Amino acid sequence: MAAVKLTVIYPVPKDIDAFEKQYNEVHVPMAVEKLSGKTKIVVTKVSKCLQSPVPYHRIAEIHFPSMAALEACLASPGGQETAAHAFSISSGGPPILLIGEEQTFTF
Repeated sequence: MAAVKLTVIYPVPKDIDAFEKQYNEVHVPMAVEKLSGKTKIVVTKVSKCLQSPVPYHRIAEIHFPSMAALEACLASPGGQETAAHAFSISSGGPPILLIGEEQTFTF
């Protein structure tokens, strides 16, 4: 089975500085500590959108070795706490959560 990931897409927050402080000082350390079974976390700060104004501010990808590991993490107390915190700091609207299977092409 392919590796899977949870992608969290945050809309542009009402107060970018306040969001960044919470995200970097509280949320990311919480995710590192409490999201069991993850293999890596990749976070992106969106700087430009080529077709329109930037609709999203941050994109986080949390990687897992299997769907079962991802589902177990989301069902755990640490997963629930981290997800609730993601929603609480997203002042520009609720974050979008996507689950996908990853395929990599290396050149």
